[in-house]
Amino acid sequence: MSPKSSPEFTPVIIGTDLNAYHMATAFYEGFGIRPHVIGKVNLGFTGYSSIIASTTLVDSLDDAEVFLPALLEFAAAHEDAGPLLLVGTSDHYVRLIIENAESLSPHYRFNCPSMELLDTLQWKELFYPFAQKHGLPIPETHFHSVGEPLTAEISDFPVIVKPSDPVQYNRTAFEGQEKVYRVSSHEELAAVVEKIEASGYRAPIIIQDFIPGGDTSLYESDLYLHTSGKAEFVNLAQVVLQEHEPTAIGNFASVISRYDRDAMTLMKSFLEEIGYTGLANFDLKWDERDGSFKILEVNIRQGRSSDHATAQGHNLAGYLVEDLIRGRQPSECVFVEERRLYTLVPRSILKKYTNDPKVLADVDQMYRQKKVHRPMIAQGERSLKRRAWAAVRAVRYRKKYAEATWAKGL
Repeated sequence: MSPKSSPEFTPVIIGTDLNAYHMATAFYEGFGIRPHVIGKVNLGFTGYSSIIASTTLVDSLDDAEVFLPALLEFAAAHEDAGPLLLVGTSDHYVRLIIENAESLSPHYRFNCPSMELLDTLQWKELFYPFAQKHGLPIPETHFHSVGEPLTAEISDFPVIVKPSDPVQYNRTAFEGQEKVYRVSSHEELAAVVEKIEASGYRAPIIIQDFIPGGDTSLYESDLYLHTSGKAEFVNLAQVVLQEHEPTAIGNFASVISRYDRDAMTLMKSFLEEIGYTGLANFDLKWDERDGSFKILEVNIRQGRSSDHATAQGHNLAGYLVEDLIRGRQPSECVFVEERRLYTLVPRSILKKYTNDPKVLADVDQMYRQKKVHRPMIAQGERSLKRRAWAAVRAVRYRKKYAEATWAKGL
């Protein structure tokens, strides 16, 4: 009897959240392969799924001293699984992959930017001046050093307050913590800064012009840059609705495909110019005051709504496989025009909480044309527990939006 041959590759996804499920979906639907997941906590997004081969839970996986031994142990236990293709699904996990690249590379294949670029893009006090230097339009931005007097000269409110280092900020949880704060006066600004400083957070705090407009003024873009540094894929999506809980602002519940060649080219050219490689995600906002997009941030990973790209016919896992496993040379960059509506929430919630009539008309058109992608249940998902969990989550969205206060006054 001949020995069993190794598979062409085995995906290993770090994280257990929605982003991890989307990447698992991409591998399963694109290649019929059930990926392995390594995470810290068992979340319903991946924990109940039948398209995932295994879930390995490691206490304190996000600690540097735990991360590397856990991944080396997993690799040693899967020596016969073919090349292990590693994908991070959060900023912090991608950082840990990059920090440990030398030790991980004999066991895993991955495509990530350099450590220098990681710091420049992830630490906002470095990113915003860097973005301006390279011609990216950004909102007016001030930096406050923790422990110093609050001296930012703000003439127009509201403003946005957010951490320069979101990884450190998320590891210093405190009562009343919000992902992003919108404040309307000097007094409120001082109170928010004091609250953040009292938590133990020590990196700079960003105070930024609030660009007018609600959820539909927000946009996002996913890109893939080949290991050679050439962009192969760029899409653009307008947010229909984001989540409105204080800790979830910036998580998009529904997006619809858009096409703006100038904006897409700007992002592609920026990443190519700085030597970026791997998956990337831009958050943008349309500024009606001057008719331009402003770049809010660049994430060193695929976006949380990345399954939108798969729905458009551009499987992000496929780009990784062709590059890292099959060694294909970079292809001509695709500026995606295919239209799809991606939504985690029921249509009734979109109709009730989307305040832009033109966007709602496009949403209705996507439903009529049957171009709606509901990513919570992947094709081939056979887990009844997973389906029940997703159904309960959809119902709970009604209560969450009814009680949220973020969008009031926009």
